[in-house]
Amino acid sequence: MSVIIKNLGSGIKKIIINDPKTYNSLSNLTLNLLIKTFKKLDRDNSTKVIILEGSGKGFSAGHNLKEVKSLKIRSKYLKLFNLCSRLMLQIVEGRKPVIAKVHGAAYAAGCQLVASCDLAYSSKDATFATPGVNIGLFCSTPMVAVSRKVNRKRMMKMLLTGEPIKAKVAKEIGLINDFYPKKRLEKEVIKLAKNIASKSNLTIKIGKQAFYKQLEMPLKKAYSYTSRMMTLNMMAKDAHEGISAFIEKRKPKWKNK
Repeated sequence: MSVIIKNLGSGIKKIIINDPKTYNSLSNLTLNLLIKTFKKLDRDNSTKVIILEGSGKGFSAGHNLKEVKSLKIRSKYLKLFNLCSRLMLQIVEGRKPVIAKVHGAAYAAGCQLVASCDLAYSSKDATFATPGVNIGLFCSTPMVAVSRKVNRKRMMKMLLTGEPIKAKVAKEIGLINDFYPKKRLEKEVIKLAKNIASKSNLTIKIGKQAFYKQLEMPLKKAYSYTSRMMTLNMMAKDAHEGISAFIEKRKPKWKNK
């Protein structure tokens, strides 16, 4: 099985890409399993936060190049790259917050996967790259996700040179939130996940959807849209409960309604 789900309690689920022999490459099989798994957890009301990690030596090396080379015809290439894009969209458009927990290398579509997650934390020795240019295959789909987190000059350097960057630089340019020593990474990510899981599921769902939609809008349209979304949020029971709890100086009791 190239994808494993672990229940960590407190509404936290961990998805593990489990194909260490290929450095957790995003093969057709793995992509389909990841899409299916994310959809399943998105529908599961008990799931509040999702952590994504890779098994073995690293996070993910991107597409399986042996598989890519074997496809040979245009329609099969297009099907593979569209499938990969579907996974990234599923993560972004899904209702649940997704945290990438990265160790080792996150290259090409693996780097794209990190950028597609809502939050990303790595070990201190993690490396990130869009190295397609080195093999004559420009990282065009990976750059969609990464360029929405990293500024243009930094992004173009990664794309044009294919050179890997370390965790410290990845944090500086906005690709990841932070990095920790490998032994501490799991503890910090779970601590963060528990914090997010303690909030209203409904509020998180509304907020995540609004965040990504407004990013693509002109300023005036974004304010109009988010005003509607805040009004929608305000009509929910959880908003009234949260405000009441704050005024009364007590912990809120979320109903996710």
